[in-house]
Amino acid sequence: MNADVRKQYLKLGNLPIISRTILAIDACPSVAHIYLVIPKNDCIFCKNSILSPLRLRSKIDIVPAGKIRQESVFNGLSAIDQQDGIVLIHDGVRPFITVDMVNQCIEGAKEYGACILGVPISDTLKFSDDFGMILKTVDRNFMWLAQTPQAFQFGLIKKAHDFAVSKDFVGTDDASLLEFIGERVKIIPGSISNIKITTPEDLSMAQALI
Repeated sequence: MNADVRKQYLKLGNLPIISRTILAIDACPSVAHIYLVIPKNDCIFCKNSILSPLRLRSKIDIVPAGKIRQESVFNGLSAIDQQDGIVLIHDGVRPFITVDMVNQCIEGAKEYGACILGVPISDTLKFSDDFGMILKTVDRNFMWLAQTPQAFQFGLIKKAHDFAVSKDFVGTDDASLLEFIGERVKIIPGSISNIKITTPEDLSMAQALI
């Protein structure tokens, strides 16, 4: 991002990106408890500068992150006391999530055990070799770009994370850990506006969206 602060603390309009994400999740009546997983050295900063100005409906706890995303999610899951419900895992830099998207993920997790958002691929999809030469055109009809939130029955996602730790397996998202243990995951349509802000171009798009 070429910035002096972590991307989640960059301003989007008059609020940090992470603040907008927290407010979007807090607006969902189905969500009762938020666990904000952040770098350990940022805990005091987040408590005073991010959370204090917000008027939140949900209870919120700060959890120290791990070295990689998967470790951070594992830390968040380990901090949860009530372990018989649905847990949502969401990127802190996806501030445009809606109540309807969250509710659909929750209902999907109740029915299928695991449910994530995704966007069907509309562009032509090519498969290449190491030198960038096209080997074939891939059928895009069953291809999706995964998004968050990803919703799971707590016992199922905790089992998947525990097994991944025991096997030193690192997935690209939490749904991939369910796939690793042979569980099925339901994918439902998300939105192209549910962007993950990771580059300056993404931030410009986000400014336009608000």
